[in-house]
Amino acid sequence: MTGLTFRKREEPAERLDLSPLTPSRLAGMAERDIAALAVGTSRMGLRVGDVFDVVMGDAATVRFEGGSHRFDRIGEAMETGEITVEGDAGVRLGRMLAGGRVGVSGSVGAHAGSAMTGGVIAIAGDAGERLGGPLAGEMMGMKGGTITVGGNVGARAGDRMRRGVIFVNGTADEDLASRMIAGTIVVGGRAAATPGRLMKRGTLFLCGGAERFAPTFVDNGPADLLILKIMASEFTRGEVGEVPFDGRPMRRLGGDTAVLGLGEVFLPL
Repeated sequence: MTGLTFRKREEPAERLDLSPLTPSRLAGMAERDIAALAVGTSRMGLRVGDVFDVVMGDAATVRFEGGSHRFDRIGEAMETGEITVEGDAGVRLGRMLAGGRVGVSGSVGAHAGSAMTGGVIAIAGDAGERLGGPLAGEMMGMKGGTITVGGNVGARAGDRMRRGVIFVNGTADEDLASRMIAGTIVVGGRAAATPGRLMKRGTLFLCGGAERFAPTFVDNGPADLLILKIMASEFTRGEVGEVPFDGRPMRRLGGDTAVLGLGEVFLPL
């Protein structure tokens, strides 16, 4: 049986809150009830049936045929199942994700994976600012799971990250891993200014180097560590896949000594 499909008719006139359209919430619902779900964020009062043609199927797999930068909160608080977006998505993709998988063939807005605790988010294109980071007033960002980005990421990706893995194939904007508490971030391209600012613990692999660091990082010299080979092997077998630091000589920086200072950054020699 094929999955439950939402076919976009045309670009919506307002931003949409698509958080109700997750596998567990849609399970057992009739087509007319799904079409009546409210997704608008203005006085227009848009409902699912106003924006999408609904093609019934197994709700364990949800598919959006046609994306939009106005499709916000896709996969929010999802616990199980799979969501696939053909095209772009808006802000807060997979926020508070606890399990399952969210895949996007295009690019996404800010705060993707914010406060997620498990599961997988796979973004083929670019991601906006604060990937895996907290919303204003929150104390922790990403707390588990895996995020992969095929393109570039915006500013402060991994802000206050507590646990989990972020892999970025492209470049990272400024202040990557700001205030990082723990976890692992791998960036294949170059990182803009001051990655790891105020990080307490955690590990960064900046395989394309970095523009500059805060002066409170300490250069520990070359690092030919067995654990790097083990980590590369584990990534290859998992969701991340092959990583750029596999077998490459690396240089280690420690920091940020302005705070706890137990974090580590690995750079190409």
